[in-house]
Amino acid sequence: MLDRPNTSLSDDGWRKERGEASLSDVHRSIRVSPHASTFRRAAAFLGPGYLVAVGYMDPGNWATSLAGGSRFGYTLLVVALVSNIMAIVLQSLCARLAIASGRDLAQACRDAYPRPVAFVLWMLAETAIIATDIAEVIGTAIGLNLIFGLPLEIGVVLTALDVFLILYLQKLGFRWVEAFVVTLLGVIAVCFFVQIMMADPNWGDVIRGFAPTTEIVSNPEMLYLALGILGATVMPHNLYLHSGLVQTRDYGHTLPEKREAVKFATIDSTVALCFALLINASILILAAATFHSSGQTGVAELGEAHSLLAPLLGLAIAPTLFGIALLCCGLNSTVTATIAGQIVMEGFLHIKLAPWLRRLITRAIAIVPAAGVTIWYGDAGTAELLILTQVVLSLQLSFAVFPLVRFTTDRTKMGELVAPLWLGAFAWAIAFLIAGLNVKLLFDFVGGS
Repeated sequence: MLDRPNTSLSDDGWRKERGEASLSDVHRSIRVSPHASTFRRAAAFLGPGYLVAVGYMDPGNWATSLAGGSRFGYTLLVVALVSNIMAIVLQSLCARLAIASGRDLAQACRDAYPRPVAFVLWMLAETAIIATDIAEVIGTAIGLNLIFGLPLEIGVVLTALDVFLILYLQKLGFRWVEAFVVTLLGVIAVCFFVQIMMADPNWGDVIRGFAPTTEIVSNPEMLYLALGILGATVMPHNLYLHSGLVQTRDYGHTLPEKREAVKFATIDSTVALCFALLINASILILAAATFHSSGQTGVAELGEAHSLLAPLLGLAIAPTLFGIALLCCGLNSTVTATIAGQIVMEGFLHIKLAPWLRRLITRAIAIVPAAGVTIWYGDAGTAELLILTQVVLSLQLSFAVFPLVRFTTDRTKMGELVAPLWLGAFAWAIAFLIAGLNVKLLFDFVGGS
């Protein structure tokens, strides 16, 4: 059921009854030794940030960045930068919430809001995860098609195997899941580094692209892509994911230990998200330097981009690197989206199932509509669909951000680990900015812009 029988709130503002721990099969499974050196304690927290960073460079982000770079050159680089700053702030709040309350964001919503409100938030979270999975399943299937020539339908089916991959890696230990993800991130980074060197962009234009311009807000088409980049960067499911992953660390229970855990977890996510910014910026720079500069301003299809890279860059290896990076992104993203789906389902529904069955159910909820959409659209229209999923994520984002900011700025719920005043003010500003941009987008749609 969505919520337990109504119980009164305790002095800390949460319901008195507590549910099962987040990701209970790996909860506090990675020990943080209080007697180890500061470096070793900090190293114990490395990992969750990189799983979160995966969601900031998923195939849906590729579509929006390719479309933005080919259509508007380097102009939208500033959107990637601002989105990344927002992400750093919000993900730090996720870690703070988890460590201070012992709850992930889904559990916190269930324990703080009435049943009808929690139900709506759960439905919105599931919608966001389905939109995420559509993008990731399509991206992975396209990657398999580009490299191995597999039909999209077969590629979609193969993405379901990530459930068994996660189960196998977690049997070895959650560190193996993190190692798998970080290894693929390294492959992605190498692929893009080589492609950027081939493209040889105008670095002066690149730097100017990080400067803000009012045209982004005044131009509806540019705003649509900007919100797509925002939705692909600051993703709702990542807020639920991070608040669950942090609790895989056994950081202790005293206030000093929790303060240190917040610090190290924030460092982990901040460094990882800076890495994600480099990848996101690289996708947009590659599109601007390769397609926009040659007059190919309508490139948004991943397959089309793959086929154009070789003739435009003059090297046959370029499309291969593109396909490998896309496949790695898709594999990484489906793994983390599956874990996020488990956190959302367990947190809101308070269910107790075997780990393999939980993951199978959460994967099916997302992959069935994703498979249907992919088979229906085929090769045609995948770019528009990918961009649309990212805009849907942007529209869903406020329903995760506002509860997160509200909880972490509430001293009753957070105690001594409440967000500092400056951080809370910054977070509220981000929340209202995201909401305002989404309202502007909706008005543009209604007005037919």
